[in-house]
Amino acid sequence: PDHPPGDALPRRPRVMRLLVIGVSFGWVLSLCEGLHTHVCSGLHLLAPLRPVSDVSVVQRSSWQRGMGVRMAEKGLTKRKVVVTGLGTLTSLGHDAHTFFDNLLEGKCGIHELTRFDPEKFQTKIAAEVRDFDVTKYWEPKDAKRHDRYSHLAMGAAKICLEDAKLDASTLEPKRFGVLVGSGVGGLSAVEQSCEILFNKGPKRITPFLLPSIIGNTAGSMIAIDLGAMGPNFGIVSACATGTHALGEALKYIQYGEADVMLAGGSEATITPLGFAGFNSMRAMCTTSNDSPQTASRPFDADRAGFVMGEGAGVLLLESEEHALARGAQIYCELAGYAATCDAHHITAPHPEGEGMAECLRLALASANVAPEEVSYINAHGTSTPLNDKFETLAYKRVFKEHAHKVKISSTKGATGHLLGAAGGVEAAICCKVLQTNECPPTLNYDTPDPDCDLDYVPNVKHAFESPIEVAISDNLGFGGHNAALVFKRYTPP
Repeated sequence: PDHPPGDALPRRPRVMRLLVIGVSFGWVLSLCEGLHTHVCSGLHLLAPLRPVSDVSVVQRSSWQRGMGVRMAEKGLTKRKVVVTGLGTLTSLGHDAHTFFDNLLEGKCGIHELTRFDPEKFQTKIAAEVRDFDVTKYWEPKDAKRHDRYSHLAMGAAKICLEDAKLDASTLEPKRFGVLVGSGVGGLSAVEQSCEILFNKGPKRITPFLLPSIIGNTAGSMIAIDLGAMGPNFGIVSACATGTHALGEALKYIQYGEADVMLAGGSEATITPLGFAGFNSMRAMCTTSNDSPQTASRPFDADRAGFVMGEGAGVLLLESEEHALARGAQIYCELAGYAATCDAHHITAPHPEGEGMAECLRLALASANVAPEEVSYINAHGTSTPLNDKFETLAYKRVFKEHAHKVKISSTKGATGHLLGAAGGVEAAICCKVLQTNECPPTLNYDTPDPDCDLDYVPNVKHAFESPIEVAISDNLGFGGHNAALVFKRYTPP
């Protein structure tokens, strides 16, 4: 035998024995550490739980930061989130207040297309952001490396901070995040680079091409520029992008992961490729090139497709305690959010409006709001035959008889469809409605559609007789995406 009789196993070499002892000792230490963590977690759970709002940044341990989801599951208090800044860039103005005033006056930002020659295209009109100089908001050497959608996003973010009277350098970087998405991303950069590739060859392509076209670049460049080290990623859900971004930002603050968030969407698809693609889908209006101001007519019986817009909408969200501590102007509370999917078709909405209906129900529930409390809805209302019909059906499913009492307007009759930027811009509108107690009209609603028989505030603004308490903004996107936000009049503590 190769080992002494009576030994159960052959003796291992000295090095092997030391290795086994070391591994075993490490395993025991890990076990003790795990037991310690388990016991400490148990002690935490036995201690009285406090609302997240009572936990300071210094006190907030890694365990507490991970409590967000568990807090929601246990029904514990969420932090109140307020809107303290609005930044919009649209065809009707370069700030939210000018923009909203123009909406109330019934002005339309849709005109003949100037960003490229539309001679070969079926649609020759658009809602362009004109006279925009990105160098007011971004260093020229940085701006020239990026697409127009990032330019608009940066501009809207800086306008938002200015409106909020907030210097980003005063914020705790790790508690400050940016969620600004885009439905399409850098389409102009793609087109220009393809032209260079085919005419001059691959070696002439800029190394900044890929960063300039991806949909997360706008948000990341804002974060880099402002030094925001909190949550930051790109959200891409077509025309629901801006709404999803705001909703996800809301949750980060509610559950204590951040104190301040810039959130919204940006889009710049008024390009030859963008127009060719949407014309091929027969989604854009092609019948009103001679009358741009009447081309987009949401919920009207004669609607014939959407009109392309561009722009950006960014809101500043803060925890209530953070906003009060710095004496911020508070527009309203962002109280609820939900997201669902139709799981039906890549472009067509659910024929019974069930996906959006469920989204609205969940958003109301998350805000602890009854359907009867809602006074205003900024509708998705794209001026397409299918969307407006099924969106109306969704409202009826959720609000029942109250659906006929709610003021509903689609501002796309004035702004065109901003795709991924729509949610941010339209959320800003809801904030202004709660602030001013007036809501903008749905332009060009002249011929009633039996399938769209609610109060769409046709052509003239509406002034509410008494202060309204709740407004909703909802958006749908290709892929069956649905998203909704619930805003409430702010009540100080």
